[in-house]
Amino acid sequence: MAGSSQQAGVGRRGPPRILVVRRDNIGDLVCTTPLLAALRRRFPDAWLAVLANSYNAPVLAGHPDIDAVFLYRKLKHGGIGPLGLVVERVRLVRELRGARLDFVFLAKTLFQRREFGFARLLAPAHIVGYAPLHGPAPRALDHAVPEAGAEGLHEVERVFRLARAIGIDGPPPPMGLGVAAAELTYVREAMTARGVRSPVVGVHLSARKASQRWPAERFAVLMRALHERHGASFILFWSPGRSDHPQHPGDDEKASAVLDALGVAPLSKGVARGTGGFPVLAWPTQELPALVAGLAACDRVICSDGGAMHVAAALGKPIVCFFGNSDATLWRPWGVPYELLQPASRDVADVNVDQALAACETIAIAPQAG
Repeated sequence: MAGSSQQAGVGRRGPPRILVVRRDNIGDLVCTTPLLAALRRRFPDAWLAVLANSYNAPVLAGHPDIDAVFLYRKLKHGGIGPLGLVVERVRLVRELRGARLDFVFLAKTLFQRREFGFARLLAPAHIVGYAPLHGPAPRALDHAVPEAGAEGLHEVERVFRLARAIGIDGPPPPMGLGVAAAELTYVREAMTARGVRSPVVGVHLSARKASQRWPAERFAVLMRALHERHGASFILFWSPGRSDHPQHPGDDEKASAVLDALGVAPLSKGVARGTGGFPVLAWPTQELPALVAGLAACDRVICSDGGAMHVAAALGKPIVCFFGNSDATLWRPWGVPYELLQPASRDVADVNVDQALAACETIAIAPQAG
């Protein structure tokens, strides 16, 4: 591991210019926000930017610690052809080279030669990142973090080891996100129109992995029980679209099944609020700022392991989370009270409603967890 920040030449041209690269999924990027907070705290006058992919970058909208967000578009996310992608990538490299970066932090918690090669193209003074599992670290990776010692750590802790490579000590700061005021006003107005009032439970239906998809009928039974026992109202979240969409499968059918079981009219095309007496606001989230604002309006959240769970944790919400075939030690909710339901089968279909209800009734008084 390289030496302190003074040895690294921080401030050689004034406040450092720092780029943090995290081009993975939404949850990965949210788990990087404590690193951003620590860098801002250590270098309050620094220029601090993030390079994220075009899909997850909107989750950083309004983040108080960031001066700029650069987009790394992937071909699978659409909107541009192969030739356009090459032109865009060349422009991105030129712009970032022109920033005369002091540090590039590769905030992925394993060494990837392709990502390291991209960092070298930017010609920074220093590169901070995880070393290869086997063999020596490249010379240009002058602040190399060894994989040894990361076992059993949460993703937040694993990413934060990069800060320690330049002399930032102490525990990771909390995760944090900005919330768009206009989006928050919009969701609160919609809640009022649907009779949704505190306590408000956010229920997120969607999960990328099949092993983490809890059945629609159980969500409906759980929601009705929480309403009858505790007077809970709900915001129902899901990824919109058909389940058979080849690029972006959605859960419109599942959401309609839940709403129908609750006596709320199924959604019609272009209508997100539904009708009926049960206090639930249907809130499909095509855009990330709408998801962030919707979760910010909730008191507690029920969801599967995934991006929405980490967003809810960054917003300080107590969480009941379903974990299927995923690593709970690495990906559990960070810094908030939570109840984690992971059956021995690693399939959340084996979690029954009584277990979920007991977990929901626990998070109101659960101790702070991390």
